[in-house]
Amino acid sequence: MICWMNGKQLPADELRISPYDHGFLYGLGFFETFRTYKGEVFLFEAHMIRLREALSEFRISLPYNDEDIRQAIHSLYVTNGSEDGYFRLNVSAGIHDIGLAPAYYEHPEIIIFQKPLHVAVPHTEKEGVWLRTTRNEPESSIRHKSHQYANNVKGRLELPSLQKTEGFFVTAEGFIAEGITSNIFWAKENILYTPSLDTGILPGTTRAFVIRLANDAGYTVREGHFLKLHLESAQEVFITNAIQELVPIRAVGETVFLGNKGPIYRHLLADYQQASSQMKVSD
Repeated sequence: MICWMNGKQLPADELRISPYDHGFLYGLGFFETFRTYKGEVFLFEAHMIRLREALSEFRISLPYNDEDIRQAIHSLYVTNGSEDGYFRLNVSAGIHDIGLAPAYYEHPEIIIFQKPLHVAVPHTEKEGVWLRTTRNEPESSIRHKSHQYANNVKGRLELPSLQKTEGFFVTAEGFIAEGITSNIFWAKENILYTPSLDTGILPGTTRAFVIRLANDAGYTVREGHFLKLHLESAQEVFITNAIQELVPIRAVGETVFLGNKGPIYRHLLADYQQASSQMKVSD
């Protein structure tokens, strides 16, 4: 597979970063994951806004504008066979001596990875599992999509596979947070619920778009601090992320939901797929 690094296309096995890169030494780096539709990234602008906010807070420059990044992704799409895929834009802080940061990181290492898109057919259900690992506090007032991913990895190690199961984090206070790789929604009596960003969850781009779709469809959406019992009393549960779109949850433990028969899930997935296929919505 061909990747893109600092403005050049390279075979994946030729990618190199220094052990003095602060992304390696201190986990100082941020990333975004994209899915393309007919070669174009859906919700691209929202992803880039989130990334640039994180880079700005940690004083890491990005010497490419959004159109440069968009074109780089498209160039990989063409080079690697013009098949839609999973793309990851990774910005690592760059090389500095051992010891904490200079005033600014002006020379980051920027890589775009591509891999084949392996997603289940629409309406494939997953099981949900409450994790023993609690969701850690974010590194800032808002959680960034950062290299500091050990909490997610620890949660992942509790599960034999993510293919059929998603692990659900709760906070130290017991509030529902998010999945290992997703945001969580549930519906009861025609009201859609999702944890507030105040719980320390990632402000998912797909999460925000689904909330927008739900509002446009006339559903009431409530964001807040919820306990496990609130989700377990729901009629339907689903999770969201940029790669898998909306995924229905069949059960959490012994509690069974409507799964892929959930009417709100099916309505919002149809609206999401229509928008992504047309690529006419604002990013």
